[in-house]
Amino acid sequence: MTPEHKDGTESLDEVVLLVYQELRRLAAHYLRAERANHTLQPTALVNEAYLCLAKQDGVRWQNRAHFLAIAANTMRRVLVDHARERGAVKRGGDLRRVTLRSSIALDDRDVDILSLDEALLKLAAFDPEGARVVELRFFGGLTIEETAEAIGFSPATVKRMWTAAKAWLYRELSGGDRA
Repeated sequence: MTPEHKDGTESLDEVVLLVYQELRRLAAHYLRAERANHTLQPTALVNEAYLCLAKQDGVRWQNRAHFLAIAANTMRRVLVDHARERGAVKRGGDLRRVTLRSSIALDDRDVDILSLDEALLKLAAFDPEGARVVELRFFGGLTIEETAEAIGFSPATVKRMWTAAKAWLYRELSGGDRA
């Protein structure tokens, strides 16, 4: 990151300047997976996430992976909140859809972002680390190595967690057997 202030922290503005292009890339990645006429653009998603991050006081950004992990979580919340608002306006219509084929391999199926969020909450209830891995990999766009650094596990462990979580999500989101 950048040199720290006397109190050992970096300002959010300094960190965002360093990773702004990465944040825009992540936002564009999220929005490419959503419906074509989505009202949020990558810059707007980054800006909304920035406003949410700015409300957090005294966060010490440990490294790039730590910041991107928090930014990924924030962008997820912005997209979910946006989808809920749109869904509340017109029940049953216009739900946000994300394509999971590249990240979670659900064939060519689209899943609405609210279903994905609900599934991640269920996963987090019994496997919080697995849910965090999915969030960082899917929403954060982090590699296995970056995810391992962000959560403090070895890359091999993260890879196993990622595989198990994807399998569980596939079953959950495709309406598989409930045996």
